[in-house]
Amino acid sequence: MALSRLDIHRRNRGERTLVTLAGDIGPATTPLLRAALEQCLLDGVTVIDIDLTTVGSCDARGLDVFLSASRRAGRVHASLLLHHPCAQITQLLAVTGTAPLLLAAPGGPVPAAVLGDLTRTGTRAPEEPPRRSEQPVLKDGIRLRRLTRWQAEDVREDIADLAAESVAGTAGEACHNRGDLLRCLAVSAHHPGFALLLAETTVLVGCAFGFPVGPDSSGRRGFDATLQESIQRLTSHARFVVLTQVVAHPHAQHRDIARRLQQRLLTVLHSSLGVALLHPADRAGQAAFSNWGWQNMGEVVGLPGPVAPCVLILLVEGLSPEGR
Repeated sequence: MALSRLDIHRRNRGERTLVTLAGDIGPATTPLLRAALEQCLLDGVTVIDIDLTTVGSCDARGLDVFLSASRRAGRVHASLLLHHPCAQITQLLAVTGTAPLLLAAPGGPVPAAVLGDLTRTGTRAPEEPPRRSEQPVLKDGIRLRRLTRWQAEDVREDIADLAAESVAGTAGEACHNRGDLLRCLAVSAHHPGFALLLAETTVLVGCAFGFPVGPDSSGRRGFDATLQESIQRLTSHARFVVLTQVVAHPHAQHRDIARRLQQRLLTVLHSSLGVALLHPADRAGQAAFSNWGWQNMGEVVGLPGPVAPCVLILLVEGLSPEGR
């Protein structure tokens, strides 16, 4: 059986862009589609017109890509519109009740230049090679934003998507999965003092979350108390922040984004010491933290769990050393 193919052609019209698709949208092609739509948002596009004239079929995963991109676009006051779907896609939209969210209204306001492109795309040969979009260039437009534990619930799926993308195709993929991250976020959010930071341009490009541990932070026994004793023996600090997760979009500036996130989180929680716990087999994760300036203190026994985790610490100069 031949593998499905999806050609993607993009034409910009100011802050509006026309994305013409040719082929089939299925398991083999949805990653390419997702990347193309995310690139549009990274480039600051405010309206994404998607021409489906030469798309033969779209499965549920493809529909989920459109819905996810539409939600992300809405959060930055942008929009995504589907044009000229085939009968199969029209039926899929109708059955799922998503037509009002995605389908462009007939006769709706479309700029003449884009409308001209839409009326001409039916003559484009499906064999035309797709144009590759340039890699995102993130400048000083990166915004850091703190969320409450309740707001974190609204973006949990987007954070999971970002985490999966950050390790896709790398050695660290085996040690990180979507379910583990969502459980980790849920558990962390119930700790007193929990904080979550997002790094954003027009889309989510990074996140970090964690919680403080110390004599004045929780008073809990068990894991927190055991970890506190271990860290105090290693560093003489009785108060610190457990950075449960640090994720950055896989591009040239990911190190800078990750550093800014982790340092801001420590500042927000008024601590000069950050602690991260990694599985001993997660060599890729340990290497990433090392590149961010963390020090591996080795494995610490006595903590609940099937393995003794590696403990990494980050001491940030200039922050209050209270709790030492």
